[in-house]
Amino acid sequence: MRILSLLLLTIFIGTSCSSQKKADMTSAQIEYSAVSRGVFKKIIVQNKIATVTNSRNAEPVEKKIDETKWKQIVAEFSKVNLDNIPNLKAPTEKRFYDGAAIGNLKITQNQKTYETKGFDNGFPPKEIEKLVNLLVDFAKE
Repeated sequence: MRILSLLLLTIFIGTSCSSQKKADMTSAQIEYSAVSRGVFKKIIVQNKIATVTNSRNAEPVEKKIDETKWKQIVAEFSKVNLDNIPNLKAPTEKRFYDGAAIGNLKITQNQKTYETKGFDNGFPPKEIEKLVNLLVDFAKE
């Protein structure tokens, strides 16, 4: 009887933990911005909704994220080491001489914010490149 109780408890805890992992992405907010004198782009993704602002004075536009794209975002998000985000190195330095807008990725999860240092818009650090490119696609649509 004890073995059965222990087995059921283990299964219950295991399923609780796996459902919490899924909830983590839905509770996360991912924000990408690109800013310079002539460029302003802000994309916020949360709960299968993308909010896109393409200029400083524009109203944000909400777009529903289809299931296929959402799965891609979740897959790329799961590969990101949140603790390492502030340490990522930009591969190029065009932003230093106005050759590119300053890009920034900010992730808020469990009431903690992880933010990159500035990088060139269009040239994110390799560790977050696929995630950033998925987010930027929303601004093109």
